Amino acid sequence: MKKIAIISLLSLFSFNTMAIDLPTDLTWISNQNEPLFASDQAKRGGTLRKRLDTFPQTLRTVGPDSNGVFRSYISDNSPGLVSRHPNTLQWIPSLAKSWAYGKDNKTIYFKLDPTAKWSDDEKVTADDYLFMLTYYRSKDIVSPWSNDYYTNTIADVIKFDDHTIAIQAVDKTDRDNLMYKIGGLSPRPKHFFKSITDENKDGMPDNFVRKYNFKSEPTTAAYYVGKVKKGKSITLNHVKNWWGYGNRYNKNRYNVDKIRFTVVRDDDIALKHFEKGEFDTVRLVFPSLWHGKTNSAPYQKGYIERFWGYNQLAEGAGGLWMNTAKSLLSNARVREGIIYATDYDGMLKKILHGDYSRLPHALGTGHGDYDLENAEAPAFEPEKAAKLFAKAGFDQIGPDGIRQNSKGERLSFAITYGYGIHTPRVAYLKEQAKKAGLEFTMNFVDGSSAFKYMLEKKHELAFLSMGGGDIPAYWEYLHSDNANKPQTNNFTNYSSPELDKKIIAYKTEFDLEKKKQFSREIQKMVTDANIIVPGYMVPYSRDAYWRWIKFPKNAMTRKTSLMFDPTEISNFWIDADVKKETLAAMKEGKTFEPVTIIDDNFKL
Repeated sequence: MKKIAIISLLSLFSFNTMAIDLPTDLTWISNQNEPLFASDQAKRGGTLRKRLDTFPQTLRTVGPDSNGVFRSYISDNSPGLVSRHPNTLQWIPSLAKSWAYGKDNKTIYFKLDPTAKWSDDEKVTADDYLFMLTYYRSKDIVSPWSNDYYTNTIADVIKFDDHTIAIQAVDKTDRDNLMYKIGGLSPRPKHFFKSITDENKDGMPDNFVRKYNFKSEPTTAAYYVGKVKKGKSITLNHVKNWWGYGNRYNKNRYNVDKIRFTVVRDDDIALKHFEKGEFDTVRLVFPSLWHGKTNSAPYQKGYIERFWGYNQLAEGAGGLWMNTAKSLLSNARVREGIIYATDYDGMLKKILHGDYSRLPHALGTGHGDYDLENAEAPAFEPEKAAKLFAKAGFDQIGPDGIRQNSKGERLSFAITYGYGIHTPRVAYLKEQAKKAGLEFTMNFVDGSSAFKYMLEKKHELAFLSMGGGDIPAYWEYLHSDNANKPQTNNFTNYSSPELDKKIIAYKTEFDLEKKKQFSREIQKMVTDANIIVPGYMVPYSRDAYWRWIKFPKNAMTRKTSLMFDPTEISNFWIDADVKKETLAAMKEGKTFEPVTIIDDNFKL
């Protein structure tokens, strides 16, 4: 019995202790033949000055308050083992130079790039991937999603030598799904945590959240966190002699030497700073900015140019999330009434110039056969909504036109949103809802504080869109494990045993066609539950930039989310000579032709 217990205990730590021979019959793939998507005209150098609308509440990439906008600059765009080519969508090398699929349909073998280094010049080794499991499985990081994914999706990491590993998934699946689960995994810097791994039984400090709140870890990406002025600015510095340039797909990318983010919360004030030349680019995704704020002198004189480029990104879940833990929202008829009383289509047309598109259902789109066929978001029907509200007991009309029930409870819900520029959108929904006897009040909570408010499940209705991958994710948003728990993405607090079963079946299904069928069934169940009013999608990147910012002729890729995001595709550069020319022209009163570029190569 003792021997069995010892073997069982050792098996729990197999990713650190077991010596296994590398299979000899593997077929290694390196895929070095996909087309490049940067320009050989690119120039290195300069500081890109960008606006940050809110200062991050932490520089941690896991744990409380970490799921904010700035995380993409320090974590989400860090190299994984492989990545998808942004146009062909084929897998291409990143931290791994080559890979091979195991015969068990749940293991992938990787040969790490031996030149890969952390930003503090330490080498990346297999041990950093072993430590990845320690890191993400630790309860001390206070990240339930990470704990679950790295335990119930990722089974093990096996080391063969310093630069050869295998990663095993818990469940069997097809190759593309398997790589999607495993290929994007990033290591954690074991050397950075060496002192705590020696002192703590689980390898992570009990006070991790507090101790590392503003202590950034080394990165394998092209940029690392440099100077931080809390509440004011953050500067990212380019890693000297970055190892990634040995990868052909990184050539002529990540061209600026520094990226300085300065906090300006108000959009109009940020535009004024931009037009004074204090920022190099500014996003104009919002129709009110593109259509109403880009006809001033710097645009007319050609100093500032405009860019509108279309993409074909998968869209995540989004819209108006209803917190079913709130008493009135636990009523299915009330929720269905809200669906028909929320005029998203009118808002898109009248407030957003028709630039955005409506999501066909609340769980996103662009996932191919994973998506519900012929789905169409419900139209605005206030009369139908009113009948549903009456059946739910709200059959009386108050003196202000808002429905109430026999208890005197008013049909009123607060919409929480995080950006001032969304105010006209929410205000439009509020006015239209009155036609059904429904009151929406407006609860504006600034920036990252709004997302924290939603994570803590304090909202009634959340005006929120989430990012999405090529394959839909459901567990984090809809499984009861995450309902009524803070710091999880189940913003609706919805719980259904039938839905739970379907989500687990989806997660564990090996047969691809069955998995896609489960996905469609989940989307239908969520649609029928009426817990999210389907929102909108933005199928483009739209920006203004000073004319010294340059980019390739075919600037957009199929997967370009933000054209001038310095850590994503990042195929633009600063032309110092053109900057000198422009500044001199402004001083002398010389002008250039106004420029608006429309890149519609990927317009659907």
